[in-house]
Amino acid sequence: MKSLLVLILTSVISVSAFAKAGDALKYLPVQDGGRIKPYDSFAREMLEIVYGKSKFEGRAATEIILTWMLSPQAWQNKKIFEVRNHQVLEAMKLPKEQRYFSGDELFASDRFTLLRQELQSKRETKEKLNPYFQALQRLENQFFVFQEVASGRMLKLVPPKEGENWISVADMPAAQQEKFLDVTKAFVNHIGAVAQGADAGALEGTAKALDEAVLKFEDSARAENPALYNHDTKIKAEVHYNDFHPFRWAYIFYFITATSILLVWVLNKPGLMKFAWAMLAIGFALHTYGFGLRMYIMDRAPVSNMYETVIWVSWGAILFSTILERIYKFRFIIFAGTLASLFALVIADFAPAVLDPTLTPLEPVLRSNYWLTIHVMTITISYAAFFLAFGLADIGLFYYLRGEEKHHEKIRAIVMGIYRAMQIGVAFLAPGIILGGIWADYSWGRFWGWDPKETWALIALLGYLAVLHARYAGMIRNFGMVVTGIVTFSLVIMAWYGVNFVLGAGLHSYGFGAGGVEYVSAFVAAHLLMVVYVAMIRNGKKKAA
Repeated sequence: MKSLLVLILTSVISVSAFAKAGDALKYLPVQDGGRIKPYDSFAREMLEIVYGKSKFEGRAATEIILTWMLSPQAWQNKKIFEVRNHQVLEAMKLPKEQRYFSGDELFASDRFTLLRQELQSKRETKEKLNPYFQALQRLENQFFVFQEVASGRMLKLVPPKEGENWISVADMPAAQQEKFLDVTKAFVNHIGAVAQGADAGALEGTAKALDEAVLKFEDSARAENPALYNHDTKIKAEVHYNDFHPFRWAYIFYFITATSILLVWVLNKPGLMKFAWAMLAIGFALHTYGFGLRMYIMDRAPVSNMYETVIWVSWGAILFSTILERIYKFRFIIFAGTLASLFALVIADFAPAVLDPTLTPLEPVLRSNYWLTIHVMTITISYAAFFLAFGLADIGLFYYLRGEEKHHEKIRAIVMGIYRAMQIGVAFLAPGIILGGIWADYSWGRFWGWDPKETWALIALLGYLAVLHARYAGMIRNFGMVVTGIVTFSLVIMAWYGVNFVLGAGLHSYGFGAGGVEYVSAFVAAHLLMVVYVAMIRNGKKKAA
């Protein structure tokens, strides 16, 4: 199976690689962040750190980052540094309504030096940084990245004859400096031709000259240590992954699927359901393909950070909804699964500052594909089932608002979906917690230690078990199941997001992150208020009847 996957990926990548002249620069191997990656990924990541996006004024990151290094003084007055935090802007005495600033505006003042000292003092206390200090830390990182890229110290392009640490542009020996100079000359000629609006023939010529210079530099670098310069296939796979963006295509097809299902109901045309299924199948195939690419590039299960778990959970929501839909034939289930997955993928795509999409090596504590696969994937796939129950509960609230008696059959079908989804979630979460305990015994020498992550996972499990038992005993009726489908998912949000991004305490520090607290809190609060509102409307109708 793995061989087949690699064969498919290699075939697709081979067809797409070097699609047009001038692209060779994107494939240039760079050592950064503990791994070898294409210059395309390096440039995107650096620009996203500084600017928050992978393009600036419509120009690709590969162009921006190289011009930073070749002519940093030309960027001093460019408003390319993103600052969102109002407290930081106030401390810097900068206008709060502005989002982007130049390097001179931010780093030339004494205020920046004072704030860095304040941040360092806070770090020494070893307390979790609040959003203000997290924003300060990002500002410091933006300054560091710009300085290091501009100096040529961050771009490491040549493997050493001995050892593992590659040589940066600033430290390259004369022979490589000369070859790299040819690359920069060809690059400047090419972007100059583009800026002057040269004709297609001239652009083709400068692009090919750039490709030739890059390939000569690669040959020179490979000759230094061929064993360390053997990442061609994965480099091509990663550039293809960056360009193709399979998860974006997946949620586009999920959107078409959800819209088609709505049209089936609104226009009463069941024939459209075949089209909806076809769109869902394409979206799911693209979703799976993206997963396969990440697995192939990183040689591990793609569930090592919050971004990857969001992608995995949304994949599981589609899978479980499809299975339940095929069994029970309730279109609400597939509709809820598609909407839930669409929502998660859109959030993952549009919030890179919170959900970091970069491909990063595993933290030392996670460097066990065996345990990562069976524990983390088992735990997080349970979240997919609970997420599906949550999506169904949202639809259930909608029908309670439209009329409980009128839509009784639909509500009954939705509740059945919620109940089954919760059962699936518990069936994965319970063994996932036990497997985590076994891994903890191997890693930390104890099975259970009331670590915040362990504790909240247990609370979530007990919460869902209580709901299932209460339903089985007849203590919770249909409306109660809809309400608990939403309320208990807040326990999952706490175990999944809250422990890592809010509490930031315990032994699971490899998953810690920052940002998005206000949005997640608003999401949870809005749903709880919706539950209260629907309950009040429902009680009012009952009293009036």
